[in-house]
Amino acid sequence: MGCNRKMMKNKEHFRQRYERQIALTQIGSAGQRKLLSSSVLIVGAGGLGSPASLYLAAAGVGTIGIVDNDEVELSNLQRQIIHTVGSIGRPKVQSAAKALSSLNPDVRVRMYRKRLTADNAIDLLKLYDFVIDATDNLPSKFLVAETCHVLGKPYSHAGINEFLGQTMTVLPGKTCCYRCVFRATATSSKAAKPRGPVGALPGVIGSIQAMEAIKCILGIGTLLTNRLFIYDALLSKVRIVDLKKSPSCPLCGTLIGR
Repeated sequence: MGCNRKMMKNKEHFRQRYERQIALTQIGSAGQRKLLSSSVLIVGAGGLGSPASLYLAAAGVGTIGIVDNDEVELSNLQRQIIHTVGSIGRPKVQSAAKALSSLNPDVRVRMYRKRLTADNAIDLLKLYDFVIDATDNLPSKFLVAETCHVLGKPYSHAGINEFLGQTMTVLPGKTCCYRCVFRATATSSKAAKPRGPVGALPGVIGSIQAMEAIKCILGIGTLLTNRLFIYDALLSKVRIVDLKKSPSCPLCGTLIGR
């Protein structure tokens, strides 16, 4: 009897928590269970990673991995909404994991308090169904793109600056990739003093990244593949730029090595 009561309680919990999504014909109970059995890795627990991880946890993505080596600072709180004043001085992965577990105990959160490097990228990314690039520097973005290409992992790229945000989704080997669009070499340079972004901007772009992950996992809708979504928060304008795979792309181009 005890086992039966527990099963009935779990079914009721499942129905109540996710009823708004289950009611969508594109998701239903089967889709919701698929989300619960899926996994997403978020590289960066900052401005983009905060909304992306919160919405993925709320949606019931079963396993969320978070990679970040930084600690929470007071200046982060203007935009990194997963952290609080009480988190200042704590590792971001711990702060984020606490928030996600509080939001949805159904979700398993894996913490990786480290920087993503060429030495650990493949071992980390290979464990997940989808990758969200929520990093804030070019070397890391190139590394995410290159590793996902090697592993054939779908991923969402995003970048933010002042009042501008952009995002695109990549299906390696099938669509235009990050390097098809952004060719600058990932060289290190002295960082300028940050200007922005306005706090709500990464909320918009990070939420789109979460939506792309959900759509990709479920195989529904139209992904932001072969398109770059650009949002100007100051002018309240959205522009979508059509993209094409480049034969000369240094990562996925067909002309490379000829």
